[in-house]
Amino acid sequence: MNDNFSYFITFEGLDGCGKSVQAENLYSRLKEKKIPSLLLHEPGSTPLGEEISKLLKWSDEISLDPLTELFLFNASRAQLVKDVIIPSLRKGMVVIVDRFTDSTLAYQGYGRGIDIEIVEQINSVATRGCHPDLSILLDVPPEEAARRQKPGKDRFEAENAHFYRKVRQGYLQIAEGEPDHWLVIDGTLGVDIVSQIIWESVTNNLGRPGL
Repeated sequence: MNDNFSYFITFEGLDGCGKSVQAENLYSRLKEKKIPSLLLHEPGSTPLGEEISKLLKWSDEISLDPLTELFLFNASRAQLVKDVIIPSLRKGMVVIVDRFTDSTLAYQGYGRGIDIEIVEQINSVATRGCHPDLSILLDVPPEEAARRQKPGKDRFEAENAHFYRKVRQGYLQIAEGEPDHWLVIDGTLGVDIVSQIIWESVTNNLGRPGL
């Protein structure tokens, strides 16, 4: 899916790692350079996905089993892949997604304890074979991520430090297993430094160093 500069990038990391800011920064710079780009987020970015996001993040009165979480995330994902991601890549766009399948592996697999093979199988069905060209992990200690979070935490942001340590370790294991596919960055670095590291990596991968 790399004809006409189409490229699929995902941002990953703990809640509070700074990935949403960096996804926005990358999107803005690509738009400034007149490169057709799209910024999305999970769960969400479709009408169905936004409703599922409310259930997953803010349904305090509803108890969600980890397996239910897994299916809800992938229901949102399946719709997003079919309706938005695949059509956009076919048009030759750079598609940026704030969270994708590796979030589910890290949070529901390593964090919640669902068998990793099961998570991978469900993810695979939902994505229809659509995989990121580059996944960017902003790695920060759980304590730093928690310190950065704003008031009014959702269900996941309110999880304890032990849960987030498992999620972080999961991310690092996933990235270690596919080093050519991942860009792991120290998320405690300054925002501008992280942005520049990402920009240089993306432009090199697009075959347009520095643009």
